[in-house]
Amino acid sequence: MKSEFILAFNEICEQRGLPKDEVFEALKTALVSAYRRDTNISAQQKVSVDIDPRTGEPTIYTEKEVVDSIIDNRTEVLLEQAKREGHTDAEYGDLVMVDSTTAGFGRIAAQTAKQVLLQRVREAEREQLYEDFSGREGELVNGTVQSVSGQHLTIGLGRTEAILPKSQQVPGERYRAHDKIRVYVLEVRRTNRGPQIFVSRNHRNLLRRLLELEVPEIYNGQVEIKSIAREAGQRSKVAVLALQPGVDPVGACVGMRGVRIQSIVRELNDEKIDVIEWDPNQQTFIAKALSPARVSHVFLEESFIDGKTAVVIVPDDQLSLAIGREGQNARLGAKLTGWRIDIKSLTEAASESLNNLDHPAADQAVVKNEKLIDSVRQVLAKKEAGRPITSEDYYNLDRLVGGVEGRIIASRAAVFEEERKARVEARKAIPDQAWQLDLEELDLPGRIHNLLLDAEIETVGALMMTLSLGEEEFLKIKGLGDVALETVQEHLANYDGWVEEPAEAEVPEETAEAVEEAETEAEEVAEEAELVAEEVEAEVEIEEEVEEEAEVVAEAEAEEAVAEEEETAVAEEVEEAEVEEEVEPLLDDLSQSLIEAAPIEVPEKKKKKEEEKPAVVIARPTSTPVVESEDDRRRSRKGKQLVLDEESGEVVVKRKRKGSRRRPEWEEYDIDDF
Repeated sequence: MKSEFILAFNEICEQRGLPKDEVFEALKTALVSAYRRDTNISAQQKVSVDIDPRTGEPTIYTEKEVVDSIIDNRTEVLLEQAKREGHTDAEYGDLVMVDSTTAGFGRIAAQTAKQVLLQRVREAEREQLYEDFSGREGELVNGTVQSVSGQHLTIGLGRTEAILPKSQQVPGERYRAHDKIRVYVLEVRRTNRGPQIFVSRNHRNLLRRLLELEVPEIYNGQVEIKSIAREAGQRSKVAVLALQPGVDPVGACVGMRGVRIQSIVRELNDEKIDVIEWDPNQQTFIAKALSPARVSHVFLEESFIDGKTAVVIVPDDQLSLAIGREGQNARLGAKLTGWRIDIKSLTEAASESLNNLDHPAADQAVVKNEKLIDSVRQVLAKKEAGRPITSEDYYNLDRLVGGVEGRIIASRAAVFEEERKARVEARKAIPDQAWQLDLEELDLPGRIHNLLLDAEIETVGALMMTLSLGEEEFLKIKGLGDVALETVQEHLANYDGWVEEPAEAEVPEETAEAVEEAETEAEEVAEEAELVAEEVEAEVEIEEEVEEEAEVVAEAEAEEAVAEEEETAVAEEVEEAEVEEEVEPLLDDLSQSLIEAAPIEVPEKKKKKEEEKPAVVIARPTSTPVVESEDDRRRSRKGKQLVLDEESGEVVVKRKRKGSRRRPEWEEYDIDDF
């Protein structure tokens, strides 16, 4: 017979939808908290709980120190008791886990255990709900309206609730409490109060999931839904494609007498649904997307500026049907195909074609057909007069529009195709890392940066691509001129914040053997190259030794040359000294006049030096000028001058001093005093 604990335990697991392991862990945590509260032990002391899965009997183990005498039985245990618990090798001072199960808890401890258990169970339940619904994003769920407010609806999903915001509701739908509805799981968020689930009724994938439920061919993969365009509550268009030969995709979705599609229409509160067959030819697909209108021509024009544009020509009586109420049919067709659709009537297109007959791209056979042109003009006149137009008239209009308007659009499309190819080639030359760099990395001036952002150039790669298409493409940006172009080019040239990493080449499996042979040959060549390199290194070392010896010899020769120059300089100084000694007696011989003195032979080097030195002439009112040599000038510094006294015929030294009443301006001194 099962115990009350096991029965209560199983009931909790079934009601909450939780696994038994998580509930066991929650119960163990609750018992540990109750034991700590009941015994008031430290939070640092280890406590563990084991529960017998058959009987539900808990066993509490606490960490205690082995001692010889117990002072505090909450933290200490005797050695004998520790050995009885199974710790046979325990010694004094060891910490061991021993059985500390109590007979019962107090009221406060029991309340603590209850609160901890409920808290852990709630957390486990929230986590389980989040895991369940996070994996169901993008799926349909059935719910019940629980409450209605001005902002959102609360949808009951069984164990939890979902929110249907006002923006995700279908205009015109009204709900009351307890209504059963089918919703699309849009998003699941994790919060402190559990998972928050948002659902939708106007999402286009809601129609996709309903088609998968109602049409077995779609669920099995025989029919594929290529695209869906939906305006919730009013109209939807679905493009389908058969993946298996012999299967009619439109008939499979509609069902026998429209049974399948009618059930979906009822689920969506009478929303109209158009099912069309997808076609790889975009012109045919666009013509079908505008059904139930009949289309005459579809001209495609793809530009990198305006995007993909389809010019659709329809008969005049089909124009309102192609556009739809408030443009709904054309809008849904554009969403379904991904093309911007420009719808024109046949007479309007024919009138434009008559004005463009001189265009070089027009078909010359049509332009030169005067009979056709005259008939078209008559048809346009009948249209203005409100007279009926026959099928033959529409045929003539079709021929003119196809030969003129169609050729002009085709020529523009060819030009755009060339520009697209040029852009593709320019993009290949730009590093991939440049497209990840923000425009702020270039540190451009604020005005240029803002103008580039206005032109939707937000990355360095986009800027480089604009410049690669030519300077004219950059100058087309409003507000930018030549100065801005030079500034941008300068910042790009100076920017070094990215380095393109070379891509690794992939080697096909078929050429693996050839690659291995090439690697073997490359290794042999590398070994030979190493041998040659070693020989070259040896020769280089020999050459370096020879060069070192030559440098030593050159240094020795240079030292010898310096020594010879020093000896020559010393010899010249000695000769100069001898010449000075020969000149001095001439100055000492005061009985001989300087003018009558015999010339002295001076070496040629000395003569050259004397000639190069400028002569200094000293003139005084009471003396005769004397030509001074370098020695005389040295001695005449600081106010001393040598002059020849005409009265005595002697060379005397004159020193200029400031005159006074007692002392004349010039004083005479004997040269021997110096």
